[in-house]
Amino acid sequence: MERSGSLVSSSILGTILLAAVILMFQTWNFRLIAEAQNASIPAVFVFGDSYGDTGNNDYIPTFIKADFPPYGRDFVNHRPTGRVSNGKLMSDYFVDLLRVKELLPPYLDPKLQDSDLITGVSFASAGTGLDNLTSELLQVIPVWKEINYFKEYKARLIKLVGDERADMILSDAIFFFVIGTNDFIVNYFTFPFRSLHYTVSQYTDFLLQTYASYIKDLYHLNARRIALINVPPLGCLPIERTLHFVESKGECVEQINRAASGFNEGLSPMMEHLKSALPELKIVTLDYNGLILDFIQNPSKFGFAVTANACCGTGFIETGLLCNQLTPFTCADTDKYLFFDSVHLSQKAYEIIANKFLGRNILGLVANTMTE
Repeated sequence: MERSGSLVSSSILGTILLAAVILMFQTWNFRLIAEAQNASIPAVFVFGDSYGDTGNNDYIPTFIKADFPPYGRDFVNHRPTGRVSNGKLMSDYFVDLLRVKELLPPYLDPKLQDSDLITGVSFASAGTGLDNLTSELLQVIPVWKEINYFKEYKARLIKLVGDERADMILSDAIFFFVIGTNDFIVNYFTFPFRSLHYTVSQYTDFLLQTYASYIKDLYHLNARRIALINVPPLGCLPIERTLHFVESKGECVEQINRAASGFNEGLSPMMEHLKSALPELKIVTLDYNGLILDFIQNPSKFGFAVTANACCGTGFIETGLLCNQLTPFTCADTDKYLFFDSVHLSQKAYEIIANKFLGRNILGLVANTMTE
C-alpha cells in the first residue's frame, strides 16, 4: 500500500511539474508576442508564392487562381479573394498580430487605398519561384517583377509621404519572403527541363544564389528587416503523396523531403554571407518546415484530425481549378484539416503558424539582438 501511495504521489507531482513547465513556456511566448506588438513596425511586405499571395493573381492572365469557391468560404463575408485557402493566410495574421492592420492587401488591387500603401502590401504571386522558368511555366509573376513592383511602390510612397518618411517606413518595416516550393514540386520534379541539366544539389545552389541576389536588391531599396520562411516538407503535401503513391505507399516522399531540407539548410550560410556584405541587415529564418512536420506527427496537439489528405474534394489531388464549387466530397469542417487543398494549408494552420513565428522569431528583427 505504501508503494502504491508513493507511485500515485510521484504521478501527481510529475503532472504538476509538467503543467508548470507548459505555463512557463506559454507565459514566455505571450511576453514575446506582446513585445513584438509594442515594437515600432509601420508596415509589412510579403514577396514570394501562393503561401503569401493575397490576391495578385486575380489581376493577371493566368490559370493559377483561387478567385472562386470553395476558396475563401471561411473568409470575411465567405467570399473568395484569390487567397489559396479557405480563409486568411499567414500574411494576414502577421499584420493583425503586429497591430499594423487587419488584412494584407495585394499590390495589384486597383481599389488599393493610400492608407493601404503606407502600411504595406503583398507582392507575392501564386505559382512563382526563384527560377524564372518556374514562373514562365505557370504564367505568373516572376520574382524579379515582384521586386520591380516594389520599386514602383516606393516611388508611389515617396509621393504620398515624402522621401524622409518613406525611408523610415521601409527601414522599420518587416519584409517576408516565402519562396521555393514551386521550383521543386512544379519545375524540378515534374518537368524535365532542369532535372536533365542539374543534380538536386546543383539546382539548390542555383536557387540560393538567385535568392541572395533578390535580397540584395531589396536591401538596396532600403529593406533592413527580412524574414525568410523556409520551404515546407514538400514530400508530405497530399498531392506529392498521391503522385508518388507507388514508391511512398501514401507516406511522405523522402526524396522530395530531402530536397526541401537541403534548400533549407542552405539558407543559414546564405544569410551569414549576406549579413557580412550588408552591415545594416537584420535577417532571420522562420521554420515553416519544422512546424508542419510537428502538425503531421502530433496532430491532436494542435486540434487536427486529418493531415495526410486535404479538405477539398478527395483531398489527394485537388488544387487550383480542380478545387471548385462542383468538386464532390469537400469536407464540412475545415478546422479538422491541416491542408485545405492538396498543396495549401487551412486558415487554422496559418493562424497557428503566424502566432508561433511571432513569438519565436519576429521579435529578433525589432530587438537590438536577434533571437533564433
